[in-house]
Amino acid sequence: MGKKKTLVCALAVVTALTAAGCGGGGTASTETASAPADPAKVSGTITVLTHRTDLVKDGSMEAYAAEFAKTYPKVKVKFEGLTDYEGEVKIRMNTENYGDVLMIPGAVAKNDYPKFFAPLGTTDELSGTYRFSDKTDVSGKVYGIAQFGTANGFIYNKSVWEKAGVTEWPKTPQEFLGALKAIKDRTDATPYYTNFKDGWPLTQWSANIGSVTCDTEANNNLASAVSPWKQGSELNVIDTLLHDTVKGGLIEKDPSTTNWEESKNLLAKGTIGTMMLGSWSITQMQAAAVTAGGSADDIGFMPFPVQKDGKFCATLTSDYQQAVNIHSEHKEASRAWIDWFTAKSGYAAKEGAVPAVKADPMPATLKSFVDNDVTFTERSETKTGTVNAIDNAAEIGLAKQDYRQKLVDIARGAQKGSLQDYFAELDKKWDEAAKTAGS
Repeated sequence: MGKKKTLVCALAVVTALTAAGCGGGGTASTETASAPADPAKVSGTITVLTHRTDLVKDGSMEAYAAEFAKTYPKVKVKFEGLTDYEGEVKIRMNTENYGDVLMIPGAVAKNDYPKFFAPLGTTDELSGTYRFSDKTDVSGKVYGIAQFGTANGFIYNKSVWEKAGVTEWPKTPQEFLGALKAIKDRTDATPYYTNFKDGWPLTQWSANIGSVTCDTEANNNLASAVSPWKQGSELNVIDTLLHDTVKGGLIEKDPSTTNWEESKNLLAKGTIGTMMLGSWSITQMQAAAVTAGGSADDIGFMPFPVQKDGKFCATLTSDYQQAVNIHSEHKEASRAWIDWFTAKSGYAAKEGAVPAVKADPMPATLKSFVDNDVTFTERSETKTGTVNAIDNAAEIGLAKQDYRQKLVDIARGAQKGSLQDYFAELDKKWDEAAKTAGS
């Protein structure tokens, strides 16, 4: 009987975790994991689940814990690095054993946060200090604090673009396509690399929702039957650019053979020119460039090629949100770690990421954006729960790779269909789902 229940719960999390009938959930948490007033009085051993297996293996996380211990000497921090973080944590959340501190998995429905995580404070209280707090807001309470954020755009090899004669950021989709064509015609580099096989990099295109219109409410505006792919819409502009890049033969010869890890080396060496990624990737690409015998300065980052009132806009979106397990016996120590790691560890700055703490400066990796007066648009997530419910009911997957893989296949002739027919299909699915899921 027990095995059957475990199997049912395990299957349930494939689409979305729910507390009903499964071991991990409970009644909505009322005990707030408050910020401790006196570090000397905080004690306990806590386990932090992390997707950064590289930082666990190289000792970086232990080094952070050692620094943390200087402020909180009675708290012991242990780390579990999980390679398949989303998959493993989803299963563990069917029990009460999912660490003390964890990154909130994408499979957990926003409205279910109170069943799995302890509240960290009110939205009014925390929004003045932290960016992205509305992403985990449920009924006025915050259930997760971002490790950091990311700006969105294109990572590119400057030397490749300069060799092609392109020295300024494209201001329109047409100029961007023209720049890629110049790379194809004047260099030996592949203009754009889709990372089609690994898939997840294709989801990075959705992070630009808000960049086209410079609208902080762009994502919230999807929370009803709005035909998101209609002419002139954010997703129409974004996905048309991807389609036209592929259809124009400006990508790798065989998308089914791409490799994410290898793509870093290819960009670093100038074998490929451009990829769509968040600013979190800049430091990784710079390191790859140095390893390849080049310079970190070979790597550039540009905004999505659309301007409003003569200025580029770049959305700021949250990375993983750190939460406290509702079942943790050391909530105060867990909250102490989250606050310290976010505000005092220097982790965001070292990663070249947008700090979650509003008072902190933008990272050096985004100096070109600051110098060129790019408008940073912090995208509101207040209606993310509704948007996700519609998205799931429509079976599209704005944060999944499948629908854009089909878009790429249509563009390269691997599947039948046209761009406009595909957009019409997506709009129909969305609007039908919104009649029930969005209500």
